[in-house]
Amino acid sequence: MVVKVCIGSSCHLKGSREVVESFQALLEAHHLEEKVKFVGQFCMGQCQKGVNVTIDKQTISVTPTTVESIFERYVLKQVNHE
Repeated sequence: MVVKVCIGSSCHLKGSREVVESFQALLEAHHLEEKVKFVGQFCMGQCQKGVNVTIDKQTISVTPTTVESIFERYVLKQVNHE
């Protein structure tokens, strides 16, 4: 699984740093560092939608307050089914 977080200017202003830190903490808490490749990426071209996160080619708009629910819905469910 690959998780990419936009760290471009617009997403940075919308909280991408907090999103990155939250994802990193959740990956560590669930011991998924070996199963999930977590990277930053510059502009994904959907700046109006918020902080863009791509999880295995599916782009999702995330805010610092929705990271945990997005992580549970898209990362944990998928990893637990492998």
